[in-house]
Amino acid sequence: MCFYIVINDILKGLKNQEHKYIAQAISIVENNSSLNKNLLLNLKTSSMESIKIGITGPPGAGKSSITNQLIKKYRFEDKSVCALLVDPSSPFTKGAVLGDRIRMRDFYNDSKVFIRSIASRGSKGGLAENIDYISDIVEFSGFDVIIYETVGVGQVELDVVDSVDTTIVVLVPESGDDIQVMKAGLIEIADIYVINKYDRKDSDKLFLTLTNMLQLADKDKWIPKIVKTVAINDIGIDSLKDELAIHRKHLIKSNKGLDKYNDRFIKKIKHRLISDFENSFWNKKRYEFLNSEIEKDINDRLDIDSIINKIKSI
Repeated sequence: MCFYIVINDILKGLKNQEHKYIAQAISIVENNSSLNKNLLLNLKTSSMESIKIGITGPPGAGKSSITNQLIKKYRFEDKSVCALLVDPSSPFTKGAVLGDRIRMRDFYNDSKVFIRSIASRGSKGGLAENIDYISDIVEFSGFDVIIYETVGVGQVELDVVDSVDTTIVVLVPESGDDIQVMKAGLIEIADIYVINKYDRKDSDKLFLTLTNMLQLADKDKWIPKIVKTVAINDIGIDSLKDELAIHRKHLIKSNKGLDKYNDRFIKKIKHRLISDFENSFWNKKRYEFLNSEIEKDINDRLDIDSIINKIKSI
């Protein structure tokens, strides 16, 4: 009885956008609590209602400053905003190292703004492993805009592009010469480029590099826009917000938004299947056998295929 009361209380709190319950629900998903599956089963959402924006880029590019300014712009329009700030994980606790960003303190007393730092927990793509489920929680709560600010890892195969509608890649004039820019996996996932700190030296050079690169883009597809900003001074943020609206219209008109939703839906099914399989597969005897092999001298261990076949047979 108590179990269902807890779930119902959380769901009611989510619908009322009560921060306490949103935080509790996210913790349940992050920690894979016993309530996790039952909570997610009750989250009825289309996953297409909220505006989902991903902001990524190399460290020091000013991602948090841009996030901060966008929150202000959307709040001016009376839109509710959730910012999910994916921080590097502690290698020991797996918890977020940075915590909720101090520069976001402007919104601490705003009930229509929810800000949460989430540990990446080693996810190579820069987003926390359960980010799509966390997104479902936030969207169920009725937030108009969800901003994902990711770890600035600069790696290829960033999974931010799978979880959002529009991906912003933030660069600065110091991002490097043409070759370094072209090698950065971040470049390939952008729907919008932002050259932040545009008042610095070599900003025009970076703008020209990106412009020339976009000449090679497929003209039948969305061609990424380039926006110049000095985010800390609120310069160029209105233009960025306008480009976000234009891209959203493009997604709706071209049905790309539906494609993204379907991709996320399939991804969650695969993730759940893998998780359920691992939880059911690893029993006590299988763990004991694996540990017994590990305890052997390296030269005395069975080969990997033999170990796998043996584990399967237990």
